[in-house]
Amino acid sequence: MLKSLVRLQSQLGNALSLSKVCPRGQQSRFTLKYSTAAAAERKKFYQDVSISQGDGGVYEINLDRRKLKTPGGKLFTVPNEALAIAVATEWDAQRDTLKFYSMHLTTLCNTALDNPTERNEDQMINAALKFLETDTVCYRVDEPYALVELQKNEWDPVLHWIENRYNVTIGSSSSILGPEIPEATKDTFRQHLKSFNFWSLTGLEYVITQLKSVVLSMGMIDRHLSVEQAVLLSRLEEEYQIRRWGNVEWAHDYDMYELRARTAAGALFVHLSSESSTVKRKLLQD
Repeated sequence: MLKSLVRLQSQLGNALSLSKVCPRGQQSRFTLKYSTAAAAERKKFYQDVSISQGDGGVYEINLDRRKLKTPGGKLFTVPNEALAIAVATEWDAQRDTLKFYSMHLTTLCNTALDNPTERNEDQMINAALKFLETDTVCYRVDEPYALVELQKNEWDPVLHWIENRYNVTIGSSSSILGPEIPEATKDTFRQHLKSFNFWSLTGLEYVITQLKSVVLSMGMIDRHLSVEQAVLLSRLEEEYQIRRWGNVEWAHDYDMYELRARTAAGALFVHLSSESSTVKRKLLQD
């Protein structure tokens, strides 16, 4: 699979560097509304960033002596120390100007804490499964032949992997209606996703929204795919068209790096939200 992707990268040119991971555009409208990314840049107002443990074992982020709060006015708390350090690192990395649009972990924490859509875990699982019906890797073209073969060679191995991994049937189709997903498949994924906590589901939904694919998202969360591989596969048809017709290079590169950064942050958020062990507490400062 990796060799196939590397060959594809070579075919598509230098614009697809598998070693770069940086910030895309499309974000869940609800996440955007209740995130720091929705705010404009502002001058940095603090010097030191630290974390502290609060009541109930949760962790807080301190900017000098001020406790960080969410856009909804709640005290900003995270469930474990590992995630707290990751968020604190985002704030510590800011220099003279706060670039909120680059703070993806903070954005996801705000969404989980404020829960602007007021959904519970079952509703989030149903929303994730809804994406399966329109999954990127399930929709195939029937022409041109080169793209048909490209989709078959690059998407089929991932599709077969997830079907074997979860003992389900998904399939693919060139029909505008897409493949008919068996109820047994949905039930299997529903049961699996019930093992995710609310925070992890928030991160997973974010990743699925970025990649427009449950298959690719689960492949990445399960560490079968790297971030670079998942992003490249999610953009397969777009990269084919760019190779054929050309592109505005800087715009293509920026869009690619943006998608990689958001996808990587979402995957990291899922794993850190599931982290139960603590790491040595430390202060993060210049």
